[in-house]
Amino acid sequence: MDNIRVYIVFVAKIIETIGVLTIFLGLLYSLLVFLIGIAKKKINQLEKLRQTIGKSILLGLEVLIAADIILTVSTEPTLRSVTILGLIVLVRTILSTSLQVELEGRFPWQKNK
Repeated sequence: MDNIRVYIVFVAKIIETIGVLTIFLGLLYSLLVFLIGIAKKKINQLEKLRQTIGKSILLGLEVLIAADIILTVSTEPTLRSVTILGLIVLVRTILSTSLQVELEGRFPWQKNK
């Protein structure tokens, strides 16, 4: 069982790395698109930059939540670790919802206008 835990922790660390890379590469992509748009003198480039960065942060947060769930459930599911996981998921959910409201101007459960 300990051998399996080693592999699960390794996989969770890879997923965490993917989450961080998602945010980082999304930031680089956003800046590149922003600079190209500025060079072509397109309008609303700052708003597009904010939205693209926000989307990459949202995606990265979702991946990081998956890694936290895997680590907590597979390694040591004690009351303390599950409580910490719950707090982490709560904070990241609030961040995700706040970002989505800022990007789209509505809550996720509201219909498009």
